[in-house]
Amino acid sequence: MGLLSRRSLLAAGAAAGSVAATQGASAQGGGVFGNPDRPAEGRINTTPDAFSDPGPKNPGLTSQFPSFQDPPATDVAGMDLFWASFNNAHKRVQSGGWAREVTQADFAVSNAVSGVNMRLSTGGVRELHWHQQAEWAVMVDGQCRISVLDVEGRPAVRDLKQGDLWYFPPGLPHALQDLGPSGAEFVLVFDNGRASEFNTLLLTEWMAHTPPEVLAENFDLPVDAFKNIPIDDLWIYQGPPPMALADAQAAVRTPLGEPDVEYTFSMIDMKPSKITKGGEVKIIDSRNFPVSTNIAAALVTVKPGGMRELHWHPNADEWQYYITGQARMTVFNTGPKAQTADFCPGDVGVVKKSFGHYIQNTGTTDLVFMEIFKDRQYQEVSLSQWMAGTPPDLVASHLNMDPKLLAKFRTPRVVVPS
Repeated sequence: MGLLSRRSLLAAGAAAGSVAATQGASAQGGGVFGNPDRPAEGRINTTPDAFSDPGPKNPGLTSQFPSFQDPPATDVAGMDLFWASFNNAHKRVQSGGWAREVTQADFAVSNAVSGVNMRLSTGGVRELHWHQQAEWAVMVDGQCRISVLDVEGRPAVRDLKQGDLWYFPPGLPHALQDLGPSGAEFVLVFDNGRASEFNTLLLTEWMAHTPPEVLAENFDLPVDAFKNIPIDDLWIYQGPPPMALADAQAAVRTPLGEPDVEYTFSMIDMKPSKITKGGEVKIIDSRNFPVSTNIAAALVTVKPGGMRELHWHPNADEWQYYITGQARMTVFNTGPKAQTADFCPGDVGVVKKSFGHYIQNTGTTDLVFMEIFKDRQYQEVSLSQWMAGTPPDLVASHLNMDPKLLAKFRTPRVVVPS
C-alpha cells in the first residue's frame, strides 16, 4: 500500500496515534504508525506540543519544504542532504547573459557530476573554450548554435531548439551562440562533481598569456596583428548577429569533412521509450546517442496523481533536474535511513547508486524532470518487477501477505516505469 493511501487510512486515527505514542513506541502492528524502529518518528506518533515550532522562521523558505517540516512517519535517521537548487545559486552576470552552478563544493552528495544553468541574452555568445570534463547539455528555452571541432580537425556547426541535447567529449573546443529572438537557456552537466563553469580554458585568456612573437609565428602573421586582443576574458559577451546556418557551415568546411559522429540529439522529436497512464519516459544514452559515452539520461513526465515507481539504479548515481511541476521524493538507504524532500522547477536532486526511491507528482500539472547518470547506459531495477520475478511463496513469507494479493505485482502498472 502506498504512503499516501496509508496516511488516508490512518488520518481518522491520528488522535489515537498520539495516545499510543505517549505509551512508548512498539514494533509494527502494535498501534504505532511508521517504521518498526523505536522510538517511533513523525507527527502522527507524538503530541501537538512536541510537534510545535514557535521559534523564528522564514515563511517563504519553510513553505517550500513541507516534507522537511512535517516528514512522514516512515522517515528515519539522518541522510546526506540530496536537495539543491539553481534558484538560490549565485548568478555571474555579464553583457551577454549569466550562469549559475551547483557543484560538489556546495552540494556534497553530488560527487559524480556538477550542473550549470546558463542563459545567453539576445545576441549573447559563450566564448570559445574547452573543458577537462565531458559536457552534456539540454536546451530548456530558446534557440542556440553550437560549433565544435573534433580531434581529427573536423568542424561541425548545428542549430538547436528547446528540448535538444549536445555532448562534447573532454577537450573538444566549442562555442555557443544565441540565435534569437529572445535568448537561449540551457543546463550543462559535467562528468565531475567538482567541475566549475567559472574555471574553464578560455581562448582569450590563452591568447593574452602567450608572448606576441609566439602568436605571430604560430599564425604566420605580423606581431602587430595581435595588438588589440582582449586583456580580460570575454566569457559571455554580446557578439555579432549569427550568420545563416548554411553560410556558417560553408565558412568552416574543410577537405577533411565533418565529424563522423553527431554531437547533438533531438530529444523532443524522439518517440517515448515507454508510455503509461501515469506518464512517459524518453531514454537517451550511447545506444541512441553514440557520442554520449559517459552520460546517460531520461526525460520523465509524470501526470497529476501519478508516481515514478519504487526503483533503484545499480550502475550510477542519479542527478535530477526539475523542469516543471512539483514533486516529492523519498530516498532509502541502509541503516535503515529514509528521508523525504520536495522539489520545484529549477531544483536539483541526487540519489546515490542503488539507493531506493520514488517520485510523486504533488502538483496539479505535469511533472517533468531529467534523470542524468555518469555512465554510457541507462539501467534500472523496478521493485514491482523484482517482486513479480520472485516465487510468490517466498515474497509472501517476507511480507506476511496473502499470496493471492501478490498477483497485483504482476498487473501492468499505471505509474511511470523505466
